[in-house]
Amino acid sequence: MDNRLVICQIFAIFIIAIQADNTTAAPRFEEVRSAFQPSDVQILDKNGELLHSLRADKTVRRGQWVALADISPALRTAMLLSEDKRFYEHSGVDWRAVSSAAWGNVWNTKTRGASTITMQLAGLLDEDLKNAAGGRSVLQKVGQTVSAQMLERSWRKDQILEAYLNNVPFRGEMVGIDALSRTLFGKAAHGLDDREAAVTAALVRAPNAKASAVAQRACGVLKVMQPTVKTECMGLDLYVTAALQRKEFDASSGIAPHVARRVLSSGAARTVTTTLRAPLQRFAVQTLSQHLRELQSRNVQDGAIVVLDNATGAVLAWVGSSGELGRAGEVDFVTALRQPGSTLKPFLYAQAIAERRLTAASLLEDAPTHIQTAGGLYIPQNYDHQFKGWVSVRTALGSSLNVPAVRALVMVSPDAFAKQLGALGLPLKEAGDFYGYSLALGSAEVSLLNLTNAYRSLANGGRVSPTFLTGRLEAVSTTQAIDPRAAFIVSDILSDTNARARTFGSDSVLSTRFWSAVKTGTSKDMRDNWAVGYSQRYSVGVWVGNASGAAMWDVSGTTGAAPIWAAVMQFLHKNQASKAPTAPANLVQTQAQFGQNGSPAAPALEATRQEWFLAGTEQPIFSANIATNKVAAQAINTLATAKIITPISGTIIALDPDIPPNRQRVSFEARGTNLAWLIDGKPFAKGANAKWLPWPGRHVVQLVDAKGVKLDEILLEVRGAGVRSKL
Repeated sequence: MDNRLVICQIFAIFIIAIQADNTTAAPRFEEVRSAFQPSDVQILDKNGELLHSLRADKTVRRGQWVALADISPALRTAMLLSEDKRFYEHSGVDWRAVSSAAWGNVWNTKTRGASTITMQLAGLLDEDLKNAAGGRSVLQKVGQTVSAQMLERSWRKDQILEAYLNNVPFRGEMVGIDALSRTLFGKAAHGLDDREAAVTAALVRAPNAKASAVAQRACGVLKVMQPTVKTECMGLDLYVTAALQRKEFDASSGIAPHVARRVLSSGAARTVTTTLRAPLQRFAVQTLSQHLRELQSRNVQDGAIVVLDNATGAVLAWVGSSGELGRAGEVDFVTALRQPGSTLKPFLYAQAIAERRLTAASLLEDAPTHIQTAGGLYIPQNYDHQFKGWVSVRTALGSSLNVPAVRALVMVSPDAFAKQLGALGLPLKEAGDFYGYSLALGSAEVSLLNLTNAYRSLANGGRVSPTFLTGRLEAVSTTQAIDPRAAFIVSDILSDTNARARTFGSDSVLSTRFWSAVKTGTSKDMRDNWAVGYSQRYSVGVWVGNASGAAMWDVSGTTGAAPIWAAVMQFLHKNQASKAPTAPANLVQTQAQFGQNGSPAAPALEATRQEWFLAGTEQPIFSANIATNKVAAQAINTLATAKIITPISGTIIALDPDIPPNRQRVSFEARGTNLAWLIDGKPFAKGANAKWLPWPGRHVVQLVDAKGVKLDEILLEVRGAGVRSKL
């Protein structure tokens, strides 16, 4: 370029700059700082402690905004010595440097650039002023000069330097001092020493230069920083080479990766305060990892933990997977759907108690049973393939016996139980009849989060409310999903060590030194193992298994998820008491005796005890031959024999156009006693045989017993096209 042209350009910049309108507005420092967008989502606990960072912006790498006071003095010194020695003396433009640069261009001598830190910042903040590949044009330089002076008029020097260090691009995708210091040096900006500061300053001038060039430049900066110290730069080349090989810090780091991804997918702000508790989250992560390592020999790879605050529904801990221990670390098993096994039984018995079909002292027979269903015979088995004979509901639930649970579901019906689960926040993919009587044993799929929240409803007297992970609910909306008296009785059973003794022993890992209620569950073929329970203040849910669905080996209710549950509960109650709930109104507690075949001389089925009853359902003696204890057995026997014989399901009936419609009838035949027929939910006949006046459409025909329990069901279609109008 012609030297005279260079001088003319510089003179033009000078004239325009000194004539710049003093009233032209510059962006405020607060606006620039608030508009700064980190490339990572940062997840904080309720007290502001960092839990996790997750990469959100793939195009650039920005860390957090760092206050000038949190940037090391060495770095501030290096940047000023390297980029703008008279930063605190000029008003945005260093005219001495401009003059020096001009004469250097005239005489073709190499000089330092004239761009001040303020001018560089102006170029970073305004898209129109950003440096292109071929350098800035004269108009851009003029604009940069004017903008720098405007910044100096409205910003303090410390604000200019702080904004510059947070927005200046470094090597590759890295922008700002936080990203650079954590990537190249593995530390926060406040910890950078002289050598690291010199390398950082060198990268500003030549971000993508070779390591040798960066080292040479850094050596020069270091000598200026330490004028009284003999600087040895021979090792700096190797140091810079090693530092520049560190491409990026982890895209995901911390102890709450699934929470971070959940927040990111919701489109929330880049810094999010959650309801989690950092100490509890760390303990849960460590406990799950440690226990799963112990279970590796039993083919257990994956697990999850969630902790809820009973009063509010706030999520206090969320561990979505076992991370690197499993093969599905990205899967969030807190929300994944899995079969819950026996963990649904408390809700079934609560429903039966609330409907006055059973009491906690009612006797159910734990014996081999064959139930006829549309798909064939259903033969429920206990976990240990043994049967206990006549047992009370308290023992059946506490010891997690399967056959009594199926008998209870016969009384309630699968469809009604499915609706109860839906009211508790456990919606099923299909209607209850799809699962049939296996629903009592957890054949449907639910998530750990929803299941734990359903147990939280038991802790809250049957009232259910949503959970939340961020923000704060000013007023919690609750719904009464279970009768509070039934919820209390079930909680009392789940906290009863004696009730679970037949299966788990009197001194199992489920017993705590404080009041707590807990239930374990194992799905078919040992694919899932659960422990879910609650104390006065907290609800804790734990799942272990394999993402692939592979069976675990020899994992029981007390060796899989239960030890993790117990450890988390112990941590929560290290210094906090837990008291049993207060009995609600209209509950009575009275002595119950358990005879056998009505004979006083026969040994008792269970020890005499004080038992809780809904007012009006109490009785002093329970015996295997008392009619009130045979309801379930009678229902099972009826179910096993009752069946619609004709027509078969799927039959298509065509109305004959030559026969008056009111003369046409469909004959139904069934086997069984005390039967009733329903068409599309409406009663139309009783007995084993019935005739029905058909009408066009698709219809559901149901066979029920005297109490309305569905025994069998078929689907029919009646086609009426072409029926004559003449009767």
